[in-house]
Amino acid sequence: MNKTVIPQEQIRQSHILVVGDMMLDRYWFGDVERISPEAPVPVVQVKRSDERLGGAANVARNAAALGARVGMLGVVGDDEPARTLEALLAESHVQPYLHRDAKINTTIKLRVVAHQQQLLRVDFENTPAHEVLLAVQDRFQGLINDYQVLVLSDYGKGGLTHVTRMIDAGRAAGRKVLVDPKGDDYSRYRGATLITPNRAEMRAVVGAWKTEADLTIRAQNLRRALQLEALLLTRSEEGMTLYTEAEVLHVSAQAREVYDVSGAGDTVIATLATMMGAGVPLKEAVQHANRAGGIVVGKLGTAVVTYPELFGAAA
Repeated sequence: MNKTVIPQEQIRQSHILVVGDMMLDRYWFGDVERISPEAPVPVVQVKRSDERLGGAANVARNAAALGARVGMLGVVGDDEPARTLEALLAESHVQPYLHRDAKINTTIKLRVVAHQQQLLRVDFENTPAHEVLLAVQDRFQGLINDYQVLVLSDYGKGGLTHVTRMIDAGRAAGRKVLVDPKGDDYSRYRGATLITPNRAEMRAVVGAWKTEADLTIRAQNLRRALQLEALLLTRSEEGMTLYTEAEVLHVSAQAREVYDVSGAGDTVIATLATMMGAGVPLKEAVQHANRAGGIVVGKLGTAVVTYPELFGAAA
């Protein structure tokens, strides 16, 4: 399907503020040549390591990779991983607005990879203090006027405790508010412009559906109950479906080999936000987001899609 090419100059007019749970994705790559004598587990000899922006920070990185002007607001610890995150954000041309909480550790997801397979993931995380979260809320209020699109990326780590207030403030200021949801209580996202659950997240909220018609009823009922303009259901190999008051639009998945789905949702919402900030109509923005998601799953780990990758084949 031919895609409309959005000029880079138009995308540069897109100003996006990402708020949410940032994390540092660490990768240890190595070889496995034997099983441990201590337990029936492989011994990985680490050959190299890599550090990437994860969680909400990966959303910001993806939007910046397409050419948008991006800010990142969130809570980190006062530690080495936080300084690494800040440096990586700067390298990715993302403006960091980081609130440091000395009482927490910056969230880290450490993945051990051998022969292109992830063997183990180790998580380090805890919840930010109430006072720090209130400071984030105040900073958010002060930044709203500088950005047209607000992306609230909820990974359930506590950084979006005040998400309802943020949505209300964003909508009151006339901003588009996109939410990548978490958990089974979506009432906290009421009033957002759009939410982007995946199949498992949707099922946890509306229950299992038997047919496409059944799913449509459940999705539209949820969208109306939450007073959303749209709900975008990401469906992995089934593509994605956009539910609005006017219609239901299904977009088929791009036919390609899936290599790694981690971070694909980040790419989808980042692309969607970038396009909407550039004035691209929602239906067309969904097409571009679907295309970006199809590209990023062909890459290892949390990755980005660049402007030439997204539009090169369509140009």
